[in-house]
Amino acid sequence: MEATNVHLETKATAEPTAPIIDVRDVELTLTSRAGAVEILRDVTLEVFPGQSVAIIGPSGSGKTSLLMVLAGLERATRGQVNIVGEDFAAKSEDELALARSRDIGIVFQSFHLVPTMTALENVALPLEFAGNRDAFSIARDLIREVGLAERTEHFPAELSGGEQQRVALARAMAGRPRLLLADEPTGNLDRRTGSHVIELLFDLHKRHGATLVLITHDDSLAAKCERIIRMSDGRIVADERVASDTRNNQTMVAR
Repeated sequence: MEATNVHLETKATAEPTAPIIDVRDVELTLTSRAGAVEILRDVTLEVFPGQSVAIIGPSGSGKTSLLMVLAGLERATRGQVNIVGEDFAAKSEDELALARSRDIGIVFQSFHLVPTMTALENVALPLEFAGNRDAFSIARDLIREVGLAERTEHFPAELSGGEQQRVALARAMAGRPRLLLADEPTGNLDRRTGSHVIELLFDLHKRHGATLVLITHDDSLAAKCERIIRMSDGRIVADERVASDTRNNQTMVAR
């Protein structure tokens, strides 16, 4: 691992023994017309319950591909992938979908809302798939929690980009996930709107106790997390711990 310049914690902290993310020696190789392309190379990572972790790197470094592996949306070519205590490598597609609905919330850069459904219906959708009889009641509470109580019956096209991302955040939290994965959640937003969305993302992370993994290329945003994982050329090249005073300063700047 390379040396880092981030202000690191000096006080030792006790971590739970069972990681919520435990990937070891993971490789991801995809085929193209030009031949095999190595996307991830010997990636090993542990993340413990309740942590906030940023994965940062330039375009093409493999950070989004790693998130896809963590979410069970992409199968590793080789290696161990244990997420929320389950062996994702051994699961069928249906079993992976069930694990996501039960334990994982995902926020994408492009929102991925269903255009023919209202904000309320979009948030209730995963709960309905899970057979939750209180889907709409829970969805309404979550929409209120993200500050969109007056927009429940609006369709995505009638919402601003920031409002759409807040709906996506509410949908990601609908199943009370243990793990929240966010892939460049402010990438399609202006700086001010993005700052508000990030503040909400971290608030939900703390309020609900979900482990947060945030994909970004923004160092100042990454510094709001407890750890920063740096990637380059498909490999993890640094694992940094961010001091609490640094995180607090970043929060003040964001506001």
